[in-house]
Amino acid sequence: MHEPTPSQTVGPFYGYALPFPGGGDVAPAGHPDTVTVHGRVHDGAGAPVPDALLEFWQATPGGSLAGRPGSLRRDPVTGGFLGRNGVDFTGFARVATDADGHWTVRTLPPPAARPYLAVCVFARGLTHHLYTRAYLAGPPAGDPVAALPGELRATLLARAEGERTYRFDVHLQGEKETVFLDIRALPGPR
Repeated sequence: MHEPTPSQTVGPFYGYALPFPGGGDVAPAGHPDTVTVHGRVHDGAGAPVPDALLEFWQATPGGSLAGRPGSLRRDPVTGGFLGRNGVDFTGFARVATDADGHWTVRTLPPPAARPYLAVCVFARGLTHHLYTRAYLAGPPAGDPVAALPGELRATLLARAEGERTYRFDVHLQGEKETVFLDIRALPGPR
């Protein structure tokens, strides 16, 4: 009988076409309702994670989960866009953290029924990617997150930082650990 194959951590990450130019720009260029959501990814000791990759999905301001096609169509040589015209709202972003663990996404406000950005975190040391949510407003009644105790729910709330800017830090472990979700257990569309 053979021993099971040991787990491996997520990665390695290849800079070629994974983060792509404009990957954090979900909102159409120059849209007046654009909001900026930014933050840092921290490890268990509180140090920034300089090589994490985050993906974001969200409903359109009108509530549709369909988005527009084109988010993932990329030129394999340049990493540029093939099909995304910079005008349509696609509902998808992919960004890498910088040397200080910082990331930024520019998007449109999600609808009141789904006031969050769904976040998937890939980082060194993880055996599986992690799912969480960044709520720009508190979770609505009936949302499973609304049932979490206050201190846990607070890890999912983005903090307003001035007009149209929010901060959402991801803590992979430790006292401030972000709540991560088993999306298979959540009811309805994610």
